[in-house]
Amino acid sequence: MEIRQKRPALNSRVILDLKKRSYLGMIYYLVALVGVIFPDGYYFRDPSFSRLFLGIVILICLFRLVHYLVSDHVPPRFKRLDFIIFAGSIVLNSLIWGLGFARLLGQEGEQNTQLLMLICTIGICSGGVVAYAPLLWLSISFNAFILLPGTLFMAVKGVYLPLAGLCMVFCSYLVFLAARINGEYWKALEIESLLEQKTRELEKISHMDGLTGLYNRRYFETAFEIEWRQAVRNQTRIAVLLCDIDKFKQVNDRFGHMAGDEYLKLTARILKKVFKRRTDVLVRYGGEEFVVLISDVSTETVLDLAENLRKEMEKTILEYESEQIQTTVSLGVVVGIPKPSDKKESMISKADERMYRAKNRGRNRVVAEEG
Repeated sequence: MEIRQKRPALNSRVILDLKKRSYLGMIYYLVALVGVIFPDGYYFRDPSFSRLFLGIVILICLFRLVHYLVSDHVPPRFKRLDFIIFAGSIVLNSLIWGLGFARLLGQEGEQNTQLLMLICTIGICSGGVVAYAPLLWLSISFNAFILLPGTLFMAVKGVYLPLAGLCMVFCSYLVFLAARINGEYWKALEIESLLEQKTRELEKISHMDGLTGLYNRRYFETAFEIEWRQAVRNQTRIAVLLCDIDKFKQVNDRFGHMAGDEYLKLTARILKKVFKRRTDVLVRYGGEEFVVLISDVSTETVLDLAENLRKEMEKTILEYESEQIQTTVSLGVVVGIPKPSDKKESMISKADERMYRAKNRGRNRVVAEEG
């Protein structure tokens, strides 16, 4: 599967991944350092440095832990600063470890402690290359600050030169590995983003009427359930407008079903023109019937909108293959504040009943009662 999407900018998802990946590393620092300075008795041979090194590492790890716990509550305007603090603490943590590693390499007669420190350092670097892979610069910086102080010390002092060379080779390998894992991470993220986008598109298509581009009846049932519950809970007004195209069968019989489809599309465009609020739900209910679901508006506003729709449809002419098609609509409107004991289906039934009253009274009219 080829991904052609442009790599997204750093976002909250990536930052969250980085924080989760770094969480266990805080514990490993402490465990590793305790494993270096205590088993072979190094702590008692050089207590001042051991306390200083251990104390600084503990403070940084505690700071990172507290920051991890509180970062979710940081206001949005401080998110950039929050990330700078997060990345800075990681780099500082690695630099402190790298300086401690270099300091140990300079002590004579401490080969066992140096070996333990080297093993732990390799482990930390290997873990860091995976943990911080989402940001290549952070992954490389982390490993460079750990390995380079010790490597430079060995090169300048002329001690353990084969080890210094191996450290440089290992550092280069980690850069290559970081770049590879970084690419795989972003590719996986892009695939996931693309799949989520396609899922949303498919879900949207399943809720849309293919001909008119309005929502379909399936979506209306879900939206109506949500709006009804909210209106009952908040005791706010909700309105249902049921609209039927007058003499639509005659349009199909006289001009053909293709013309009828074009008239349905025209009706959808006029509905969108009249009902402009983002929260208005416009639905092709079935055949030539349309439903509009409106929440939290006055009865007067709903009636004005219904009358505007009637007038727009009355004056609109569809030009189709040198023919002029013109008809009207009949509307049934129900507006009310539902009670907990009410049934939402009754609102649809009332709107349907009033729409048929409009038909029986001569069509091209609005019949509405507050219910």
